Amino acid sequence: MCALRAINGFPATERAAVTGHPIESLERGAISGTPLPDSPAASRVVTHLCVREILVALVPRFLSPRGLLVLYIVYTTFAKLSYNAKLRKLGARAPIRGAWLPLQLDLAYSIIKAALDDRMYEFWEHTFRNYSRNGCYTIESGIGERVIMTADPENIKAILATQFKDYGKGEQFHKDFEDFLGDGIFNADGQIWHNSRQLIRPQFIKDRLSDIDIFEEHVQKLMVKLGEGEVDMMDMFFRFTLDAATHFLLGSDIGSLEHPQTAFADAFGRVQHIQSLIARIGQVQSPLNKFIPRRRMGFYTSLKIMDDFVNNYIEKALALSPDELEEKGKHDSGYTFLHAIAGYTRDRKVLRDQLVSILLAGRDTTACTLTWAIYEMSRQPHIIAKLRQEIIQQVGLERQPTYQDLKDMKYLSHIINETLRLYPVVPYNVRVALHDTTLPVGGGPDGTQPIAILKNTPIGYSTLVMQRRHDLYPPPETGFPAVDEFCPERWNNWTPKSWTYVPFNGGPRICIGQQFALTEMGYTLVRLFQRFETVENRMGGQLAGMHSDIVLQPSNVVKVMFR
Repeated sequence: MCALRAINGFPATERAAVTGHPIESLERGAISGTPLPDSPAASRVVTHLCVREILVALVPRFLSPRGLLVLYIVYTTFAKLSYNAKLRKLGARAPIRGAWLPLQLDLAYSIIKAALDDRMYEFWEHTFRNYSRNGCYTIESGIGERVIMTADPENIKAILATQFKDYGKGEQFHKDFEDFLGDGIFNADGQIWHNSRQLIRPQFIKDRLSDIDIFEEHVQKLMVKLGEGEVDMMDMFFRFTLDAATHFLLGSDIGSLEHPQTAFADAFGRVQHIQSLIARIGQVQSPLNKFIPRRRMGFYTSLKIMDDFVNNYIEKALALSPDELEEKGKHDSGYTFLHAIAGYTRDRKVLRDQLVSILLAGRDTTACTLTWAIYEMSRQPHIIAKLRQEIIQQVGLERQPTYQDLKDMKYLSHIINETLRLYPVVPYNVRVALHDTTLPVGGGPDGTQPIAILKNTPIGYSTLVMQRRHDLYPPPETGFPAVDEFCPERWNNWTPKSWTYVPFNGGPRICIGQQFALTEMGYTLVRLFQRFETVENRMGGQLAGMHSDIVLQPSNVVKVMFR
């Protein structure tokens, strides 16, 4: 009967295919029990009609609250089974850091509390140690979706190098940072990223790096401030590196060492703070991200101040023709990073995005690393004495060090390396699978099998946790210094195993400004300890703590006095 109720809605050709007779005779035959004609066409039409009748009867029931719940359970069960089947085809699962409350609220609470208490390192180190298998430091976690967390050298090597084409920043990362970084080098994948790198790379060649006079003016101003008494070291270094970075990029600094409350510096800092909040919430894929009151917090107002400042320099550079820019590069000492890239592109947005990206890296990474170095040295005066001895032997107490001087100073390099080992610039980073793929280790019962990774799966990796793993270093009984101890001497006769020390990342996306940063840090430390004999720690025994922002910062004020 279900077919007869609906068959009138079909074209005549379909009805004829079913019976070859008028519809009335079919209906009479069905009512009297006469069998329907046996043909493929008849079966097909009748089947469709019966399904339609069944749906008409059942849909109202499923639209009830109970029915919708049943549909949801069926759908989620089917989706989970399908998802797991795809994973099994690709590889194994990593250990799962489970949750007890619905919607994984207990895991969300633990992560948020660890972030607020500046104990993210302790949280993740404990999680890896208790959930990973066979020392692979790789687990599955996440709130609302599957997220892989790893601190394993083999997996990090795959993400950054050997499987580079499988992983990228991803659409969500780009969306989170788009207002701030646009399509800059740190916020792009594929051809856009490649074009950015090709544009910027020539500005960090050795000839440019060896021209270190750009730092001298700002170091002199810094030393005046440091000689005035007790200082907040991170604040001083943030102002110093901002001045040096704007000088290098734009041709003139903003004078934040002499005038701390400048509009640009305040706006840049505020944008970074809000952007960091956006990024951290985005890492746990929280729907709260879109509810961050950006406008009320001054994000867009500060962004406009920052953009107006940068765009003013861009307009001045674009007022010069390509030929004038080329000529300026040959003879003018005022030739800058902006002039160089303006010689390749006249696109204002490209210029703005690259300038802001390099400014972010040029200020924060160097400032934080220098702060960590001074913090550790202030607690161990013998390190300062040993460094001063090397400085006196290599350059004396008056002469400016050359680029080659810095390269030849081994103990200086050991201090910087040790700082970056304990305090890598970016402690936690994220990549997204660009298509279905795997990670080399961490899956299966013993943690040795490849892990299945579906497209769009976020992969969080921590160089901070990896570089502090005790099992990746020589055992203590060999006389090797304690892993958690700041000891530059460990570098005298030790080289880290491949991919266990990656403070500047690695592979095709290795930090393009690595040598520039190392040169600036080395030059600054040499000039400081040519002038000052020691540094007193004024923190009253308080530890610095570790605040995991975009870059790793001390969570407490690093108070010191230079003498």
